[in-house]
Amino acid sequence: MGLIMENTIDYKDVMDLILDTDDVTVGGGSASALSGALACGLIGMVCKLSTKKDYGIAPDMQLEYARELEELREKLFKGVVDDANAYGVIRDAYKLPKETEEEIVIRKQAIADAGVVGASAPLENAKLCRRVYDIGIELDGKSNPNCYSDLVIGYELAKIGTYGCLMNIDVNLPLVKDEAKLQEFNDAIKELRID
Repeated sequence: MGLIMENTIDYKDVMDLILDTDDVTVGGGSASALSGALACGLIGMVCKLSTKKDYGIAPDMQLEYARELEELREKLFKGVVDDANAYGVIRDAYKLPKETEEEIVIRKQAIADAGVVGASAPLENAKLCRRVYDIGIELDGKSNPNCYSDLVIGYELAKIGTYGCLMNIDVNLPLVKDEAKLQEFNDAIKELRID
């Protein structure tokens, strides 16, 4: 299927992108973003099923969380594609010619720049997944107890998504040569890690 670069992304496009084992443009970063999107669906459902009475969070706040989770889900669907596209930037940088000294310098800089792109996409997705996780934890014990397994599965998916994105940032850091960017990425990894 290859990369999806249009502005409109639908569920089927995202699933096809992830599930195509012949498409090497997707990997753990895209799967991690999808994990966060799945978490949004589950936790948002729990919110909507927790509005008949106050379980510890008022019904209007449950609906507010559900709305936020719908927005986060759409951003994470886009993040699946962004991560795949970031891989494409890295792949293309490595394909640059390296026959002359000038080409070697250009290629080296392109790879360093691609490393920033490659770490930036999962960073954005990690922030989104972490927010989903935090919402799920906030709802724990304060939502419809009949939906408890859905809630836990949701926030565990968000946790997996967060960790997967952080691992994806880390794997791209050796390409990054800008010390300020390296520090920014390392600080974000520490901040977003779930203990």
